[in-house]
Amino acid sequence: MFNSPFMMDLIIFIFGLAIGSFLNVCIYRIPKGESIISPPSRCPKCKREIKFYDNIPIISFILLRGRCRYCGATISWQYPIVEFITGIFAVTLLEFYGITLSFFIYFFFICALIVVSCIDLRERIIPDIISLPGIAIGFFASFFLPSINYLDSIIGIVAGGGILLLVGAGYQLIMKTEGMGGGDIKLLAMMGAFLGWKAVIFILLVSSFLGAIIGSILALIKREGRKYEIPYGPFLSIAAILYIYFGRAIIYWYLGLIFHGRI
Repeated sequence: MFNSPFMMDLIIFIFGLAIGSFLNVCIYRIPKGESIISPPSRCPKCKREIKFYDNIPIISFILLRGRCRYCGATISWQYPIVEFITGIFAVTLLEFYGITLSFFIYFFFICALIVVSCIDLRERIIPDIISLPGIAIGFFASFFLPSINYLDSIIGIVAGGGILLLVGAGYQLIMKTEGMGGGDIKLLAMMGAFLGWKAVIFILLVSSFLGAIIGSILALIKREGRKYEIPYGPFLSIAAILYIYFGRAIIYWYLGLIFHGRI
């Protein structure tokens, strides 16, 4: 039964859902400086402890119709969405890497990016408690990943943190206002640690492109012009995840176009 691809995908998807439920705890508690282990999950409004049968990923949200069983407070759609996308990432990573060490390393990395992105969207901060240990973990992981080595990781850390630091300093010098938060700098350094220096270039280009398009659209909708600010962390995270799945193929395709004189 466990040799069936469908059953394996289902098991990994359920595993991803369970991890996604834990990520929601991290997203809620880390900005508040609270423990992510205890106390057990509680309703933010009435503070009643959530029973295990009301804490089943996605299913409980549907059965409860998005409301607390006790006080009727609305449960954010963030909870089932985070659970679902974590499950999807688990399954797709399985298809790309199988049950290997690379699968677990990249899944851990993507989970960290999900937490970072949600916190940045909600609170406009990227917690050091994720990015700083993440740099060390990424460097350690480079000894076990076949796609990079420890030198790639070191250069990625320096390039990731250094480039954004220079960009932020230049923007502040010209525009007389802060343009790049310290959290973004540390986050890109963490990405460089996990993915290497080549990924840093890809991530910067793709995240800038996505940020410019989405930022322009939101600025038009909000009618705030250039003063409208959006967090950069989610765009960095999207670009890093794209690199894990497709980055190397895109780079080789682009280099092929250059060497064959097509661009």
